Amino acid sequence: MSGTALVTGASSGLGAEFAVQLAAAGYDLVLVARDEARLEALAERLGEGGRSDGTRVHAEVLVADLADPDSRRAVEDRLADETRPVDLLVNNAGYGTAGEFTETDLDVLAANHEVNVTTVLRLTRVALPGMIARGRGGVLNVSSVAGFLPGRGSVYGAGKAYVTMLSQNLAGVLAGTGVHVMALCPGFVKTEFHQRFGQARTGPAFAWMDADLVVRVALADFARGRPVSVPHPLYKAIVLGARLAPPRLVHALARRSASGRG
Repeated sequence: MSGTALVTGASSGLGAEFAVQLAAAGYDLVLVARDEARLEALAERLGEGGRSDGTRVHAEVLVADLADPDSRRAVEDRLADETRPVDLLVNNAGYGTAGEFTETDLDVLAANHEVNVTTVLRLTRVALPGMIARGRGGVLNVSSVAGFLPGRGSVYGAGKAYVTMLSQNLAGVLAGTGVHVMALCPGFVKTEFHQRFGQARTGPAFAWMDADLVVRVALADFARGRPVSVPHPLYKAIVLGARLAPPRLVHALARRSASGRG
């Protein structure tokens, strides 16, 4: 692999891990997030590390708040710049909300939608035409197992369901073009994501995945041309069960789980 990859939400968690593994695989990086200090530190670390062949990694920092359309425009412009083509777009940035839909502030819900849905749509739409014209490239959208399941955090799950379906549809439409789109649907990952919106780490330890493993599986599945990657046997079983079980049963189990009775 080689070229340039643009990674959103690159300041920590899965985004930072994507940057590290893509740099090792031969990519230069465009690192996008709100935290300039963290981005600069990551860019410096990647540049100092170099590659096994002795070449240096070029890491460009692009500070943007993806919940703000004006700020996001700089990322769209970078993706549209054919003098510096982006070969891989990783839509990793995510916005979590812990409350129920009717109990969450409207502005918070709107910001969630801007990051989790609108940004994925817009950045993917801007990136794909150039990739198709060049006959190579791809988009890796970080979705979630939550997109297959009803229950708490309904707005988050609904947004991720959109991302997964969009990715699957585009993967089919783009077959034979040299361009691929995939949705990554992890479950619980050991990052700062849950802490940021006040959710404690719960459930058995084996249900929590390390970020480096998730990214490694995702990149391998992307290279194989899979439209969806679910990187853990437990979550593969959950997704399969959610697809096969009657919808009423899935909703009933989700309500029971949300109430703490199971």
